[in-house]
Amino acid sequence: MTDDLWIRNFHPAPEAPTRLVCLPHAGGSASFYFPVSRALTPDIEVLAVQYPGRQDRRSEPVITEVGVLADHIVEQLVATGDDRPLALFGHSMGALVAFETARRLQARGTSPSALVVSGRRAPHLQREAGIHKRSDDGLVAELKALSGTDADLLGDEEILRMILPAIRGDYQAVETYRMAPGPALTCPVLALVGDSDPRVDVEGVHGWAEHTDAEFALEVLPGGHFYLVHEQEAVLSAIRTRLTTRPAAI
Repeated sequence: MTDDLWIRNFHPAPEAPTRLVCLPHAGGSASFYFPVSRALTPDIEVLAVQYPGRQDRRSEPVITEVGVLADHIVEQLVATGDDRPLALFGHSMGALVAFETARRLQARGTSPSALVVSGRRAPHLQREAGIHKRSDDGLVAELKALSGTDADLLGDEEILRMILPAIRGDYQAVETYRMAPGPALTCPVLALVGDSDPRVDVEGVHGWAEHTDAEFALEVLPGGHFYLVHEQEAVLSAIRTRLTTRPAAI
């Protein structure tokens, strides 16, 4: 049985033919995907991952290595004993965690049915930006630039003190990540990105095509780094299409 500290199932759907595991962005939590779970149930069962160091896991140390996060997630998914098809979705940092999770599942002989990555350049194009080494003010400035956190939240010093360690640790995980050599994925990959993302260019996102031997598709949607908040219906439609049908070509 899986550990519900790691895997959150907001709307159980044991009769759904497929499952979708959602991986949060830096500083994000499983609850970010509550609306996704509500919208996709009962056709797709959504499992959202809760990283240590935030919300009800705030007292736990933040994991600062993408590979270590993926190792834990794979163990939790295997522990479910559920053999239904499983797809992975990750936004920003979550895209890297989803990719490494997919690689590990494939190595175990249980390749995911699909990988959907959002708001992240391909894993071989990672760049060190040193954001995790900035002062608290510098880190907050980056969050504002991405427009991913509510302005009122950024102005609440007490809340900031609680979330900045998790955000800093997550940025460290992303910025120190280096993709190890390995076989390409055998599952289809769908890459999504906002057309005005200040940190992620479309060309870099197209690089995900190099990491699958199956179909690859790229969709550019209106918006910045957190385009998926305002373009939720388009994102959900893309996920439904990839998980409930298998086109001859993409």
